[in-house]
Amino acid sequence: MIPFWVEVIGVFAGFLGVIAWVPQIKRVWSEKKHDGISLPTFTLVSISLILWLIYGIIIGSVAMTLANIAALSCIITIIVGVLKLRREE
Repeated sequence: MIPFWVEVIGVFAGFLGVIAWVPQIKRVWSEKKHDGISLPTFTLVSISLILWLIYGIIIGSVAMTLANIAALSCIITIIVGVLKLRREE
């Protein structure tokens, strides 16, 4: 079992990691700008997050599991927004 204090650190790190994507989400969805966004890169990030999510589930880390679900949601939101904007061009 993972000690509580270790999970608290993980939750905080995950929270900061998710916050880092908020400006990008705002840029795509509110400002309708997608220049400079590499879909292959975001696809690789998605695959990485899925693998980290699986790992977090296997080792029983609530913090890692929740952080990766949240981050993956952000990345998918960005990808969907970029695809929508590029299709409209």
